[in-house]
Amino acid sequence: MGATERPTFTSDAKRRLYEYVERNGTVKRHKLLDVVSLSSDEFQAHLEGLKADGYLQEEGGTLQIALEFGAVTKHERDGVEFVIRPGRQSDFDGLIETIRDVTSEETYVVAETIAEELLYEDTVTRHNTVKSRVFFVATIDGEVVGWTHLDLPQIEQMHGTAQQTVGVREAHRGHGIGSKLLSRGLEWAEANGYRKLYNSVPITNDRALEFLTHHGWDTEAIRRDHYAIDGELVDEVMMAREL
Repeated sequence: MGATERPTFTSDAKRRLYEYVERNGTVKRHKLLDVVSLSSDEFQAHLEGLKADGYLQEEGGTLQIALEFGAVTKHERDGVEFVIRPGRQSDFDGLIETIRDVTSEETYVVAETIAEELLYEDTVTRHNTVKSRVFFVATIDGEVVGWTHLDLPQIEQMHGTAQQTVGVREAHRGHGIGSKLLSRGLEWAEANGYRKLYNSVPITNDRALEFLTHHGWDTEAIRRDHYAIDGELVDEVMMAREL
């Protein structure tokens, strides 16, 4: 199932099974059977139908949504090798730590909000009839050191636009990881029919504004006194990139 494909179901039972897995990130097969009011035969039939339709995938008795949104790519710069790939549920802790590392160094309110959403929902990827959320991560020796995130509204009138965030741990900057992550998100969005991406940061975050401007983003709007940071009102700069 693609991240831009709105999930539809041929039965209420399939919808309930999918929604439980989607809300929880990963679910053990036996636990899913315990929480739905289905016989074992009905459960088996509906679950196999969801897997055959590409909605769920199972590995070792653990279920998760089967969202296809990219390949694994390897990169090297200045002797540093890193991988960029789709984020998955097993990246949860690494994503939280990476976002917190970035936001501890500079104010990036939208990214802080994403971290809080992750902690509240306890799942990396979301894909339902209201919203979708996908991550690409950069890893070095298997450790998450950077991310880019796309928030994809499912409302028809907003299908052409999405919000993107991006960040790299302080210790791993200077090797082009952030640029590769930003480009990966842009390329994915363009390939999936999006026409514009947004990235909003406080006006005090000079590094982020310089980074985005360098990569072709423009200031589309400024929301005056949008944030209260350290007791002071701070403007929000809404950066946009046409695709």
